[in-house]
Amino acid sequence: MRRRPGIGGLQTAAATRDQYRLLGENVAKVRTDLMKEQLATFRSQLEEFARKHKNDIRKNPTFRAQFHEMCAKVGVDPLASNKGFWAELLGIGDFYYELGIQIVEICLATRSHNGGLINLEELCTLLRQKRRSDREAVSEDDCLRAISKLKILGSGFEVISVGKRKLVRSVPTELNKDHNAILELAQARGFVTVDEVERQLLWGSGRTIDALDTLLEEGLAMIDDGHRDGKRRYWFLVYLPSHQEGLMYRVSSSFCISCTNHEV
Repeated sequence: MRRRPGIGGLQTAAATRDQYRLLGENVAKVRTDLMKEQLATFRSQLEEFARKHKNDIRKNPTFRAQFHEMCAKVGVDPLASNKGFWAELLGIGDFYYELGIQIVEICLATRSHNGGLINLEELCTLLRQKRRSDREAVSEDDCLRAISKLKILGSGFEVISVGKRKLVRSVPTELNKDHNAILELAQARGFVTVDEVERQLLWGSGRTIDALDTLLEEGLAMIDDGHRDGKRRYWFLVYLPSHQEGLMYRVSSSFCISCTNHEV
């Protein structure tokens, strides 16, 4: 019969385990201290870099985006507050705070036309037009960072990806996968029909109508019954060029401009 270890053997094994545990804790502490030291060095170098290139960071949007990437790698968020070292040195907090206010103004001004869903490219274009007198150029990256700070306002104001496009939502509408699928399908021509949705997405009539009705009720789509084929078009203003928007708002006996009434 195999002999069981005695009390002495058990004590020796326990002592060995304690030694390994202490050794592991010491190694972990050394590594943590080393990482903290390296991080402090990186942050110090980053601050020196920011002092040296502050004008480029303020005026060059590409350089500014690369600076943000550098900050993220060392756990620094220059936008965390509009006070403190980064705000005093670069004024970045104030810059994005101002952008955020202007983005909200644009979204509110265009909401009656697009239902609260605007193409990111169009938003950036309108923002640049609004800031013509300002020296700082604005990029899509700047818009995205400013929008991310608007989440404190509650529901709404977020960027959603639909196919290859980015759309900015400024209303508390919850878009599910069905709504996104229809929005993606509509990118090609700006509109969809019930038949097209059922054929392309392999949906039943009930699912298709339910999703389209929600988009209509939320003001994201409009209906057009003025076609010889008799097929109703569901237009999405977010995809129409600015110069075509007047087409969607003309008074016509064949065009329904109500977002909630399906009758022409």
